[in-house]
Formats: sequence, C-alpha cells, structure tokens
Amino acid sequence: MSRIIGALMLLTALVSAGAVLATEDFTVVPFEFDPFGTRLVAAEWTSGLGCPTAATTRAFLPDGTVGPPTPFTDPACPTGDSKDKRNEGLLLAKTGPTSNDASAGAVIHDVKGTALTELGYDIRKPGVDVNDPRGSHCGAGAPRFNVVISGETFFIGCNSPPPDIDSPGLGWQRLRWGGTAPLRAFSQTDSQCQPCSISGRPIEQLSIVFDEGQDAQGAPDSFGLAVLDNIDVNGTLVGRGPRGD
Repeated sequence: MSRIIGALMLLTALVSAGAVLATEDFTVVPFEFDPFGTRLVAAEWTSGLGCPTAATTRAFLPDGTVGPPTPFTDPACPTGDSKDKRNEGLLLAKTGPTSNDASAGAVIHDVKGTALTELGYDIRKPGVDVNDPRGSHCGAGAPRFNVVISGETFFIGCNSPPPDIDSPGLGWQRLRWGGTAPLRAFSQTDSQCQPCSISGRPIEQLSIVFDEGQDAQGAPDSFGLAVLDNIDVNGTLVGRGPRGD
C-alpha cells in the first residue's frame, strides 16, 4: 500500500511540475498573415523598444558633458524578463483599413496543456488607463489573446473585457487579466459567455493577434500599431524573441 501511495504522490508531483514547466520556457514567435501580399502588416521583436527594467541612462549635463550611469526603470515594469538583455519590444502594426485581409501577431509556443490563471502584457502607452488616446492602439479586438480550449476559441481584447489590473508608468501600462480574479474571456461560439471564466482550463493554443487598422472603431485611437513587452502567462514573463526567428 505504501508503494502505491508513493507512486501516486510521485505522479501528482510530475503532473504539477509539468503544468509549471509549461509556462517556464515558452517562446513568443511573431507572424505576419498577408495572403494577398498587401505589405501592410508587420510583426517583429526589436531591440530598444521594450519597457525598461533595470536599464541605464546617461544624461546630458548643463556644461555639455555626459553624466554618470544612472539606473532607470519605468514604474509600469518593475519586473521583467531576466533573459532579455537588449530591452526588446514586440512591434505589431496594421496600416490602412481594418477590412484588409491581413493581420500581425505572435504565436505563444510550449504552453499546450497549461491550466490558465493569468494573461497579460506591458503596452507602450502613457496615461493611467487603456482609454488614453495616446500611444499604442488598445481596442476591443486588438491586440488580443486568442485562446483555444477544447476546440473552442476565446478572446481577450486590450480593452474588452477590461483588464483586472492596469498599472501605469511613465510611458507604459502593465495590463493583467485574471491572477487574483477569475480569468474571463469572450467565446467565439457561445453567446452566454459574454465574458465567462476560463480559469484553470488547460489550453490547446495561445496567440496574440493584431488585426485592427487605422480606422478601428470602439477605441480612443486610430494608430494602427502597438508595442508590447513582457508577455505574461500565469505570472511568467517573456520579453524577447526566440533567437534566429
């Protein structure tokens, strides 16, 4: 009996470890969906665009010289991806009309089977909430998480449902859905899920999609572009692209 109990405890530990590992080493791979070659979408990780955490600045001084190294962190991102050594940011853009059959985004790999409790990202946008018209586009439909669970697709847009946490900084905002609150999303097929909780449900696929152009409705801006950083899955942050992609 003791061997059976021991085996069950080991199996439980392995399953739990698998759920954790599913979010410890995920990758965020940009994509551009442009089947008709319109050349009006872009997606890429770029150095120097990210939310600065433990960065260093050198200020101009009144005498024309440059001052000593000074630590600099945007208050929106006191924590970040410790493996990001180039302050990368994820640029997503769609130029022109939303009706154009093209989109930008990123596929989040190595999270299949993860029981979701929290999603989020940092967005390059000043102000104290997502309705500020300045900076990155933040609409109901883009940038959004697409979450596939048991063959059903759920959506979490930048401002719909509203983030459970919106931490403002100098030029960024940290947005979080779920965490200490239920993770809620809209269903593509279930009219009763407007939105509903998807907390704790293992996922099959996860991606970020940006498909709203410069004529987007229901948003305070018409920028057609967003810069994201520190993609958050269950509290683990990735703020860099996979090397070689």
